[in-house]
Amino acid sequence: MIIKPRTRGFICTTAHPTGCAQQVQNQINYVKNQQAVKGPRNVLVIGASTGYGLSSRIVAAFGAGANTIGVYRNGESVKGRTASAGWYNSAAFEKTAQEAGLQSISVTGDAFSEETKQKTIDTIQAELGQVDLVIYSVASARRTDLQTGETKNSVLKPIGKPYSNKTVNFHNGEVSEVTIEPATEEEIAHTVAVMGGEDWKMWIDRLREAGVLAPNATTVAYSYIGSDITQAIYREGSIGRAKDHLEATARELNEQLATGGGRAFVTVSKALVTQSSSAIPVVPLYVSALYKVMKEKGLHEGTIEQMYRLFDLLYNQSETPVDAEGRIRIDDWELRADVQEEVAKLWSEVTTDNIYELTDLAGYRREFFQLFGFETEGVDYEADVEPEVEVPGIR
Repeated sequence: MIIKPRTRGFICTTAHPTGCAQQVQNQINYVKNQQAVKGPRNVLVIGASTGYGLSSRIVAAFGAGANTIGVYRNGESVKGRTASAGWYNSAAFEKTAQEAGLQSISVTGDAFSEETKQKTIDTIQAELGQVDLVIYSVASARRTDLQTGETKNSVLKPIGKPYSNKTVNFHNGEVSEVTIEPATEEEIAHTVAVMGGEDWKMWIDRLREAGVLAPNATTVAYSYIGSDITQAIYREGSIGRAKDHLEATARELNEQLATGGGRAFVTVSKALVTQSSSAIPVVPLYVSALYKVMKEKGLHEGTIEQMYRLFDLLYNQSETPVDAEGRIRIDDWELRADVQEEVAKLWSEVTTDNIYELTDLAGYRREFFQLFGFETEGVDYEADVEPEVEVPGIR
């Protein structure tokens, strides 16, 4: 079939296998051209099929020569429909990793479920024995409580009072004002349950109890702080409460793992185009302005550059640098004073009429479609492609 992008709001409902494979190969090529990482041997990535999770897996495999297990939702094609981008990404990654002589295994399922945790433990025991790095990169809008069966949904809302600011429809460039009502206490609690550190800790506890976590293992989860422009909707909002919980969990896990020489970190990364960030009002406009400034200054990074920098800080330095809260900061270039001053100036001036001149909205939109394998250089989008693709190492 000839596959074209179909969008519904901030979601693309189709994905292109050839484009996804090329995007994965581009990331692999980048890592191969960098200094090797003196890092982990066996890596578990929970949330491995897109974004930071996928890039983490690529750096682990092609930067450090590690064997990897990736956990992610099953997204294979059904009845002539395309598979998810994550499925195509994983298929391309595993094919290339196995050709390079690296063990590469996929465990599909709901990362929050006990079934998926046990299946992953069984796979580690059978294939690798133990893992010495665990990446937690789960981005989900909902979570079902294992005890009560209640499904909790996360929300992207301010706390305390309504919040108004500029936003953009990145499909047509229309800049408008958006007002978001504050989250209720129940919504805040549900957001923390979905996006906080509880499930990360459950994974680490289960892995330790089963004896499949190496005593000196490192574990990392991802967070974001952002600029003054996005504070009310992000760090000071409902999702910020979840990130506070995530960071508190990192400190707790670090104390537990330190007895065996292990470590736990939260890494604060920069703003990037992701399916999750595209859903947050205000953020796409901020990212478009940020891209404009950072590209002009030669500071722009995508997920693969960010993750290579993280692994370099984790494994190639004599001591991993952290801030006063114990967090690894790879958002440092985004938050440079000169960068933020220029972004703030663009923010005050941007309108529908000048958005393509003042921001990199065109780059934002292109990267959004590249998440799903479209608008990728070197791919013939008029060619017939097979939507059913096998993931070689699936369990």
